[in-house]
Amino acid sequence: MKKTLTLALTLFGVALFCFLTLRAGIHPIVVTLSKVGLGGFGLLIAGQLVLDVGLGCAWKVAVPEIAFLRLVAARAVRDAAGTCLPFSQLGGMILGVRATVAGHPRLIPSGAPLTWPEAVAATLVDITTEVLAMIVFVILAILCLIGHQDAGRFIWPLLIGMGLLSLGMAGFVWTQQQGGTLLTRAAHFFARHISEGWQGSLIKNTQAFRSFLDRLWSRPGRIAGGSAVHLLCWCGSAGLAWLGLLLLGAHLTYFDAVSIEGVVCGIMAAGFMVPAALGVQEGAYVALGLVFGISADIMLSLSLLRRGREIVVGIPILLLWQLYEMYHLRQQKPQPPSQPSP
Repeated sequence: MKKTLTLALTLFGVALFCFLTLRAGIHPIVVTLSKVGLGGFGLLIAGQLVLDVGLGCAWKVAVPEIAFLRLVAARAVRDAAGTCLPFSQLGGMILGVRATVAGHPRLIPSGAPLTWPEAVAATLVDITTEVLAMIVFVILAILCLIGHQDAGRFIWPLLIGMGLLSLGMAGFVWTQQQGGTLLTRAAHFFARHISEGWQGSLIKNTQAFRSFLDRLWSRPGRIAGGSAVHLLCWCGSAGLAWLGLLLLGAHLTYFDAVSIEGVVCGIMAAGFMVPAALGVQEGAYVALGLVFGISADIMLSLSLLRRGREIVVGIPILLLWQLYEMYHLRQQKPQPPSQPSP
């Protein structure tokens, strides 16, 4: 059922993307994109790289136990997998967890090696701080959108969606902070019903996960700091959208770009199950263009620029990560036993 749903959502996204492209016209889109030039596209790529480093900084603020460069690389792998591979956002998160513990073991301040339970806990905290910042960013976008013609079709659905998302995040945060007892009981329950060789590993990993997560949530100042840096990164993504619109010939203010980017992010969050948000992102940009009087070919070009810079940055990151994994797998290959001396 999961594979069928993923395939159906992918086909829906492809169909929506093709419909919007054909309706706007391929030739107008190509002509509009040609205005950007290699120099403008290179500027957008540079901005994307700065954003990637900023996202690593946000993670480091909330999780100081893990090395900064490792967090930047793991976050880049997570985003690249979500945008360049046919996975939902959940698939990108799983690959991000793997990238966090890839290679040589890194020690956390307790002196123990960084293992996958700590990586999962760190990823959950980073996702939480990012979504909290996204809620604030979408609300700012809605405030900037007020007063524009036909903005009501976006404002109320987004307010309702952000309200529901806020309730969900409150439960998610409570579960991370107070759900340790339930998690421990569940681990012991499952341990009684699996083979004896797995029981100790399950309980040990659960305890490590719970301990590290409790340590991270015991510092609310760092959680708030991570959310604040994430909010700056969201504002930076609006700056890239503003720059892209200027390069395409649409002259809007930065706050208009905040409105567009925030509403698009809110719509994409609702369609997170669609791999790479294919079609959802394009439809959101075209719909926002109607509010600001921007033609569909410009908004589709803006969406293609966003995908283009993510792919140009993401594909090399995934290739480098795979080479890194292969190198360390070869290093860990067991050596043949030496021949006994006569």
